Amino acid sequence: MSAFELKSLDECLEKHLPAEELKEVKRILYGVEKEQTLELPASSLTTAKENGFEIKGYRFTARPEELRKPRLVRVGAIQNSIALPTTAPIAEQREGIWKKVKAMIKAAAEAGCNIVCTQEAWTMPFAFCTREKFPWCEFAEEAEKGPTTKMLAELAKAYNMVIIHSILERDVEHGETIWNTAVVISNSGRYLGKHRKNHIPRVGDFNESTYYMEGNTGHPVFETEFGKIAVNICYGRHHPQNWMMFGLNGAEIVFNPSATIGRLSEPLWSIEARNAAIANSYFTVPINRVGTEEFPNEYTSGDGQPAHKQFGPFYGSTYVAAPDGTRTPSLSRCQDGLLITELDLNLCRQVKDFWGFRQTQRLPLYAESLKKASELDFKPQIIREQ
Repeated sequence: MSAFELKSLDECLEKHLPAEELKEVKRILYGVEKEQTLELPASSLTTAKENGFEIKGYRFTARPEELRKPRLVRVGAIQNSIALPTTAPIAEQREGIWKKVKAMIKAAAEAGCNIVCTQEAWTMPFAFCTREKFPWCEFAEEAEKGPTTKMLAELAKAYNMVIIHSILERDVEHGETIWNTAVVISNSGRYLGKHRKNHIPRVGDFNESTYYMEGNTGHPVFETEFGKIAVNICYGRHHPQNWMMFGLNGAEIVFNPSATIGRLSEPLWSIEARNAAIANSYFTVPINRVGTEEFPNEYTSGDGQPAHKQFGPFYGSTYVAAPDGTRTPSLSRCQDGLLITELDLNLCRQVKDFWGFRQTQRLPLYAESLKKASELDFKPQIIREQ
C-alpha cells in the first residue's frame, strides 16, 4: 500500500485542487456534470456518528418518461472491518460483527433503503489466506436456516427491506460441503434464494479453493418488489462473461460483495464493475471490506514473500456505477461505511434504447465461437502470412 494512509481519493482531490479544477476532474472521473448528492435524514446521520461509521448518499436520475413513472429504489452497501481479534472465541467474533452491521442496517432503514447488501463473507475474518481448516470452518452455516439468515430475516421484515448477505455456507444436505454463498432475503422476511460464487481465485494469499470450489447455481436473478437483482461474488468481477450472464437473465442491479487488498487489485477496482454496468445496461454495486486482519499462525503462498500473519489491508472504496457510465464517489479506503444510493431503474431501458448494445450483440456468433474454444481440438483463429 501507500507509504502514507490515503483515506480517500475524493478527500485528496478536494484538499489539493481549486474548485473549478476539482469540478472538471470529477466530471472526467465520474462522468457527471454535477455531483448528485442525496440528503440523508438526521436519524441516519446520528446512528452513523454514534456507531463510528462513515455514511454518504448519492442519486442517479433518469429522463422523465410519458408512459412510465420513475422507478426509484434506494440501495445500501455496507463495508466493514472485523470487530474482535481473530483469536477471540468464534461466537464472540460473529456476535461482534453482527452488532456492528446491525447498526449500519438500522441507519440504512432510517435513510429509506429498499435493498441492502453486505461485503463478502461478512460474518467472519477473511481467513482463507491461512489454508487452515480450524477454527475457520466453524463460521460456516446453512444458507436458509442458519443463525445469520434468521437474524437478518427479522430485520428485513421489520424494515421492509431486501437484504443480501454473503456467508460461508455449509450445505448439510450434500455431505456438509462448504460454499461461498450470497443469500437473498425478501422484504417479507422470507428466504428468497441463494447464489454460490462462480469463480474461485488462486492468486497470492487468496487460497480459497482449500475451502470451497466453483459454484453450481448458474446466474440467478431474483425478482423483488424493488427490482430484479443479482449477485456477482468477488472474483467473478474479473470475468466479463459472468457479468454478461446476469444481464441476459434480466438483472437491473448487480451487487458485487468482495474482499480484496491493495497492490493486488486496486487499479482494477474502479474499472471492472463500472465497465460491466456500461456493457450490460444495469447498475452495479461493488462492495469491499476494510481493515487488516492478523492471524495466530504465519502462512505463506509460495510467491517468494516472507511468511506473515497479516492479511490486508482491504481498501474499501465501495461505490455504485450506472448503465450510462456515471458513478458515485467511493467510500473511505480505511473506515467502516454505508453508501446509500437512489437509483431510477428506468435508466436501464433508456440506455439500452440509446446505445443499442443488446440490439447489436451477436450471441449466436459468440455461442458458436465459445463452443469451438471449449473443444479439445480447438485451433485459435489466427491468420498468418504464407
